[in-house]
Amino acid sequence: MTPQDAFRELLARLGAKKGAPVLISGEELSRWPTSTVQTMKAKRLLLRASPAATAVCPGCEQECVMLVHMLIDKSRIPDSFVVCDKRDDINRVSVPTSLLEQWQATGAAVAELLADLLGLRCPDSSDTSLGRWEVGVLKGARHSSHVVLQADGGLTLSFAGHSVPLADVVALEGERFKVEKRKLVRLVDKPAAGAGDSESAVQRRARLAKRKQEHKNKGTKAFLKAVADEEGISVTRLKQLLKPSPEPSTARRRRASYSTGETDAY
Repeated sequence: MTPQDAFRELLARLGAKKGAPVLISGEELSRWPTSTVQTMKAKRLLLRASPAATAVCPGCEQECVMLVHMLIDKSRIPDSFVVCDKRDDINRVSVPTSLLEQWQATGAAVAELLADLLGLRCPDSSDTSLGRWEVGVLKGARHSSHVVLQADGGLTLSFAGHSVPLADVVALEGERFKVEKRKLVRLVDKPAAGAGDSESAVQRRARLAKRKQEHKNKGTKAFLKAVADEEGISVTRLKQLLKPSPEPSTARRRRASYSTGETDAY
């Protein structure tokens, strides 16, 4: 397994989970290239998770998956074991703690890595329930675009109307991550319609309002200009985007109901 093979495996699992964290056992990671695992941990793509609650019982050849019990003695050394209920000649079976080690990977961590590689400001948090993470605003020579990482069977970057598989533009070569920034910038300057990020007007308004408040809380004086510069738009355009959509007037709603054959009931 090469470093890039391991990285692609991690991305594929995250994409398949559609936003949920991925757990990888320490035993599996021991079969990955050591330097690759160290690099992923250093970049916080892999964070230590709670020990596994179940394990394959090493007591006999049946290899049953059993619930793990844990006791901690006075020396604070944990004693992990399973209790066999399938054979009369086996009761308590010790389980090495190393077999319970787990590491967690998240889409948010990948988004933060990508933002760092591109030199973008990654938002503090995103709504992972939709399997999407904001990366930042990428600026080209003529255009700028909001970049989003999405998980829907695979990890893709959505921006300027384009959808690009993440594994096609980010690589792990040796102990370094590299991104094809020039390729992404060229796509930003050639926006396409009808594809890419599906961020709605309501979602965008909420995101911009949140970022504006973050700047105000930090004491940024020209907070509107700061947000507009991040988005690559004018302050005037930003104000338009932040303004809530007006509710239709009563008369307008009534005309609309008449055009559809509906009438108010009195």
